[in-house]
Amino acid sequence: MIAKISRQRYLYAMLIPAVVITFIFAYVPLFGWFIAFVNYKPGFSLFSSEWIGFQQFKAFFTETKDYVYLLRNTLSINIGSLIANLGTAFVFALLLNEVRLRFFGKLIQTVTFFPFFISWIIIYSLSNALFATSAGAINQMLVQWGWMDEGMNVLGDPKYAWAFIIAIGVWKYLGYNSVIFISSIASIPAEYYEAAQIDGANRWQRMLYITVPNLVPTLIVLLILNSGWILNSNFEQFYLFTNTTNWEKMEVLDIYIYKYGLQLLNYPYATAVGIMKTVMSLLIIVSVNAIAKRATGKAIF
Repeated sequence: MIAKISRQRYLYAMLIPAVVITFIFAYVPLFGWFIAFVNYKPGFSLFSSEWIGFQQFKAFFTETKDYVYLLRNTLSINIGSLIANLGTAFVFALLLNEVRLRFFGKLIQTVTFFPFFISWIIIYSLSNALFATSAGAINQMLVQWGWMDEGMNVLGDPKYAWAFIIAIGVWKYLGYNSVIFISSIASIPAEYYEAAQIDGANRWQRMLYITVPNLVPTLIVLLILNSGWILNSNFEQFYLFTNTTNWEKMEVLDIYIYKYGLQLLNYPYATAVGIMKTVMSLLIIVSVNAIAKRATGKAIF
């Protein structure tokens, strides 16, 4: 073991900056969890604050009852986004692999990857310009064509909220999510396809019996990794698209923590909700990993 470390000492040395940065920005802040267990008030010493134990944790489930709609919104949107993002990326990679014109395939991949680099504020501005009830270009066009009497309030009506936010995420991350699947396809030995073609398999059969089975392990690994983020939402995305008319379908745990922590300055309560979110995320990823290992034999740990 020591000899192996000695041989690879330069590689370990290169890891030191990443380990230090991770420790400083990911583990040192965990000491702030102490705030959730005391009656902390800004301007006073943290360690001189009154100890209240799990009072803030109990308040989330007994006093406010906010967990009902928060968990509903967070789980519904994020699970839907996870399925939609991985599903569309999986299918897109399969179809892109069947494009025989190399230049055209690269062009499609570049075009679909471009939205990943667009900030959420720009995406919101574009969405507002296209889907605003009265001034949106698409609503105006549909009304002028006589297809609708009045424009749809896509950005404000709660019944459109979940579908719209999931669709926007699919559009933004399609190219990015498909890169891993495209790389997995590239690693499949060409001999498999050549042997199948000699045996008389057509393109559909080669895709169904060679490409898809070789992509399933990658899909399972991505599913396990992303399952740990089911309770985490993109703050910028939800901060921009949540408004006074759709908040009951759009307010998620991250927005709730921001509201109580930075707007209402109730740091102990916001910290307690954040701790519960972290613990539940760990339980989810461990559970999904165990289920995947039992069902398919594929797992991360």
